[in-house]
Amino acid sequence: MTRALLALEDGRTFWGRAVGARGERAGEVVFNTSMTGYAEILTDPSYRGQLVTLTASHIGNYGIDQLDLEAATPWAEALIVRAFTERPSNWRSSESLSELLARRGVMAVADLDTRALTRHIRAAGAMRAVLSTEDLDPASLVAKAQAIPVMEGRDLASDVGTQTSYEWNEGTPTDFTTLQLALPEAIDNRHVVVYDFGVKRNTLRRLVDFGCKVTVVPNRTSAEESLALKPDGVLISNGPGDPATLDYAVDTIRSLIGHVPVFGICLGHQLIGQALGGTTFKLPFGHHAGNHPVFDTSTGKVRITAQNHGFALDPASLPSDVQVTEVSGNDHTCEGLQHQSLPVFSVQYHPEAGPGPHDGDEHFRRFIALVDQQRN
Repeated sequence: MTRALLALEDGRTFWGRAVGARGERAGEVVFNTSMTGYAEILTDPSYRGQLVTLTASHIGNYGIDQLDLEAATPWAEALIVRAFTERPSNWRSSESLSELLARRGVMAVADLDTRALTRHIRAAGAMRAVLSTEDLDPASLVAKAQAIPVMEGRDLASDVGTQTSYEWNEGTPTDFTTLQLALPEAIDNRHVVVYDFGVKRNTLRRLVDFGCKVTVVPNRTSAEESLALKPDGVLISNGPGDPATLDYAVDTIRSLIGHVPVFGICLGHQLIGQALGGTTFKLPFGHHAGNHPVFDTSTGKVRITAQNHGFALDPASLPSDVQVTEVSGNDHTCEGLQHQSLPVFSVQYHPEAGPGPHDGDEHFRRFIALVDQQRN
């Protein structure tokens, strides 16, 4: 057994057993209360720069299926779990979680008191931390945690997005039949440009499901370059880091709005909000789960959503022609917006939700409706 030590910037330390790669990783420690989906969480680019604590009691028990990965490589800095399964049992599994971690050089620690860690973060807030199998001196590791950069002011989206444009043509596999329901009329030449700030594969699959030709572009692509591709709509993806640092993206979105329908997800929601005149702020410990309730202000319905963000839009900063369409059922933060006269809207949560609740999937249909109006 290889011991591992997790040290937080406030001096709190936790011991565990290394089950992934050995070494040392630093970042912001957060917790995720999803009951399933560790493969998707591990490979979600929005977790760049974060050590993710999973509160579900058993991790690794159904192994890894390559179809579940949201990106080609894991992006979380490390996984922190209570009970880790070395030998999975699932007909879909092609390798164990431990094999993926070792193959990709991702650190993970098991047998750690995740309940105590989660309660501590819940009370004190997300904070800087270091996980190590090399330096097991608590004082030394705490000092390292205090020396790493804070999340505010960090542009991490530039680390995870594509550097070259590419076409995506893979839809949702037919095995996942629930996601194939209520699709609009198939129009194969809808063209959607996706700005990649850390886009998840399932977002791209959903666009293909709706009959879209999908072109993924680097996040520094200018509005003029995108419009030259003659898109019927533009999607601004999720991604990691502080949205307030992405001035280049805000300027681009501002130039796109009014020319084509624009739809934003997670970080994309925050960037669209800034392009419309709003500001963002850091949440105490963020929203990281597959069970967050969101209240639709126009219908009174409550959606259960998958979320992963550490920042939020300040609704008081939005101009009068921007409507807040959804709010969090937990802390009343802004979860959706739309412009009252222009074809632009966004949601803070993840409507692609793979795996997770599919309540927000209707927003893809909403976007496609705007796209079809643009085409006509």
